[in-house]
Formats: sequence, C-alpha cells, structure tokens
Amino acid sequence: MTRDEFNTYCATYPHATHVVQWGNSDVWKIGGKVFALCGWANDQPAFTFKASDMAFNVLGDGPGIRPAPYLASRGMKWLQVYDQPGHGYGLSDEALRDHLRASHDMVVAKLTKKLRTELGLT
Repeated sequence: MTRDEFNTYCATYPHATHVVQWGNSDVWKIGGKVFALCGWANDQPAFTFKASDMAFNVLGDGPGIRPAPYLASRGMKWLQVYDQPGHGYGLSDEALRDHLRASHDMVVAKLTKKLRTELGLT
C-alpha cells in the first residue's frame, strides 16, 4: 500500500478527519481520537494502527511489523507495519485494510455514546 492509497482508504470512513503532525505524519482520527497514522521508516511508508490483544501478540514480532514506537512503549496496543509484503515482510494491502478497519472500530467503541450518536456511528 502506498501512502496515497492509505490516505484514500482512511478517508472512506464517515466523519474521519485528517491532520498532518508529528514530523509530517498523516494522522487519521474519529471523534478526535487517532485510529491510524502513516509516517516513514527507512524511506518507506510505515503504517500504524490500534490492535486487538490477539493481533498485538500474534503480529507484534512478525517480520516487517513491530510494536509501534512511542505508542506501544506507553503500554498501548498499537502496531506498525514498516516493510512491504513484496520484500517478504509486512502485511498484504487487504490484511492492512482489515487491521485499519478494526482499529477504527475499536476507537469508535471507546467514544462516548453521546459522541457516537452525534457522529451517526451508533
């Protein structure tokens, strides 16, 4: 997945907002809470997302995937895909989209009921 494809995909979520911050990273939020971001690692796009406990444990040590710098070090379950599957590492585009969707859903679930209702996400 390219950075443009990542941004195009994240923009498909209703009420998702995009900001550029943290050293030129594309940061996607819902209800003001981050669900995905894309920065750079070794001159390649690096995709970061919130993960379930199972995904974090299974994928966290996989080739081309690591606990997300800064976020995981604070005890949060976030993963970063930093290498492309064409190199034998990382995740396929389809699998990455699945994890981005799950990240979005986990973040939405943590929003207040009032905010979910205001955003039409109930």
